[in-house]
Amino acid sequence: MHRLDAQMAFLMEADRLKSVDRANVLLDGSRPENAAEHAWHLCLWAMTLAPLAPNDVDVDAVIAMLLVHDLVEIDAGDTPIDQPDPTQSAREARAADRLFALLPDDQAAELRTLWEAFEAAETPNARWAKALDHIAPVFQVLLAPSPPADHVTIARNNLASGRAAHLATEWPLLHSAALDLLEGRKIADRDLAARLAFLAEADALKSVTRATRLADGSRFETTGEHSWHIALFALVLGEWDTSDTGAVIRMLILHDLVEIDAGDVPVFAAPSATVEADEARAADRIFGLLPSDTGPAFRDLWDTFEANQSPEARFAKSLDRFQPPNLNLANGGGSWVDYAVTEDTVRARVGTRIAAGAPHLWDWLSPRIAAHFEKL
Repeated sequence: MHRLDAQMAFLMEADRLKSVDRANVLLDGSRPENAAEHAWHLCLWAMTLAPLAPNDVDVDAVIAMLLVHDLVEIDAGDTPIDQPDPTQSAREARAADRLFALLPDDQAAELRTLWEAFEAAETPNARWAKALDHIAPVFQVLLAPSPPADHVTIARNNLASGRAAHLATEWPLLHSAALDLLEGRKIADRDLAARLAFLAEADALKSVTRATRLADGSRFETTGEHSWHIALFALVLGEWDTSDTGAVIRMLILHDLVEIDAGDVPVFAAPSATVEADEARAADRIFGLLPSDTGPAFRDLWDTFEANQSPEARFAKSLDRFQPPNLNLANGGGSWVDYAVTEDTVRARVGTRIAAGAPHLWDWLSPRIAAHFEKL
């Protein structure tokens, strides 16, 4: 099997994480959060709280851990923190055996090691990743306008004696901020309050619907889970490019936040004359929520992605175009059918973009697109 065949088999199997519901709900209470959206949001948490990380933490390494940490839930499912399951560890280990084995041997070992390091929580990177995973669901409840009463009780117990209790000594700033919200007080630290306001606003990206369906065709993808999936693409496929994979992943975590205001613009839809201005205004507002040591840096990263001039931006843009055709191929045509596009249109609007930044990926994908359209 070609190396890229194995990598893509893994990445397409990873699409199933978007169908694993968690016990948490979105901040607007509309539905359960899924595990892919949770993984994306945690990566954004890591980027946003990076200035608060211990000096011995490598934030890019933490993000890599968070991209893969819940993949085992594809087989093992989510285990709510208030419903411990003694079989969870064994089920997750079996899931890790199956899922990471889809990759080439060297990458299987590399990503399995990342997952095991996260689970063991013995390194500075893993401990900080675990701390984010433990505290973010608490704020997912406490930052909601009308959280379910039972979720508030679970959050309270989690802070007092559950898995987030250790943060009272290990990360007291976050723990005390959660207690403030729990007791109806404003967060005293204005810098932290701004970061949490941004992260709460970002939750809305999980409610932006895209034109692409999941691989199984069951529903349309959300932009939050799309952002996780293409960041995972970057982690796995980064070897096919010489750019900085960490920077590519950070771009992809941020790149679609503007859709909270501007909405998704399907690649095959009629072009909008105002889309660039709409997205720029959205970037001004959303990144403007952050403190001055973070907001401008995030805006610069987004601007770099949009300009498509740096090696990292070109590869990131290519991955953003590469993921949807693979979903379409898996679900029988997807948006190609919805928009009645021809193979020539796909090649012109998508293929040229992929080839410009990731020629190896386009060489792999192109014959598969041809085979799809030949069958019609």
